[in-house]
Amino acid sequence: MVYMSTDFPGLTSAQAELVKHWRACCRGGSLPFREQLDPGQIRAHLSEVSIVEIRDNKEARFRLVGSGLRKVFGREMRGRKVTDLDQGMLEMLSLGLERSCEEQRPVGGLIERSKDTHAWLRLPLQGPAQSVQVLCHDVLIPNARLKDEYSREFNTRSVSMRNLAA
Repeated sequence: MVYMSTDFPGLTSAQAELVKHWRACCRGGSLPFREQLDPGQIRAHLSEVSIVEIRDNKEARFRLVGSGLRKVFGREMRGRKVTDLDQGMLEMLSLGLERSCEEQRPVGGLIERSKDTHAWLRLPLQGPAQSVQVLCHDVLIPNARLKDEYSREFNTRSVSMRNLAA
């Protein structure tokens, strides 16, 4: 049985909704299986969701990829290895995969870029034998929209825009 800590609340409203649903699916202190997630409860975010399966040999492969991620990745990635991504995308996606698996808890953050910000979230799941799965949420948010959302929703938190990874 896999146990976890669930102290990361999410940094954007989408992340907060996904973490809330993930927590509700955790039963008896163990990580949820992919089948326990209810797509209807997170339908607003499905286009930005992927599920990565990491095998014992450390090979990571996309099992599910939302349609909105085709624009982010530049092509359909379902069934492909994570290492098939270009170096920049590989680094963005990989950020947090290992940590969420090791710590068995939600991990997320924001990466500021010139015109947008990459909001990322990694939620560990119990996988089939000899593997682990991670539900990933990745979205590129125009900086102006993010700053508006950040100031409106998170102005009471003591979180620095430069140090948001949990």
